[in-house]
Amino acid sequence: LGKNTDKVIGAGVYAMAGVVADEVRQSIESLPAGNDEQENIAAYRAGRKSELSKKEKDGLLDGLGISSAQNDGGYINVKIGFSGYNSVKTKKYPNGQPNVLIARITESGSPYRDKTPFMRTAVARARQEAIKKGQAAIDDEIAALQE
Repeated sequence: LGKNTDKVIGAGVYAMAGVVADEVRQSIESLPAGNDEQENIAAYRAGRKSELSKKEKDGLLDGLGISSAQNDGGYINVKIGFSGYNSVKTKKYPNGQPNVLIARITESGSPYRDKTPFMRTAVARARQEAIKKGQAAIDDEIAALQE
């Protein structure tokens, strides 16, 4: 078991991360989204609040992922987050808006968009199930080593 500690713990960490990522995905899918980026641009220019667009929401769903595991001083960690760009091209973001930026704005709000927490609520909802799945994955790995 001592030789395979990282493997055993890694299996548990990835099992937990999978549960949380699935809950985050469901949370994103339940976010309200408008259909037109032009309305958001007009609202921004007029100083009004805008809402998440369908393309921004699709970008969040496409960019959601789990990082590779890394050992940080004896702690095996993975990160659940967003990468890449959505398909909303602007003068400032000609390749599309960064998904991580849209996620932060949606989660925490901005002067032009009300906050709609989806990450922290998903993590809170998934916590107990993630712990159970992680423990089961660790138990399975230990049982496989004993065979």
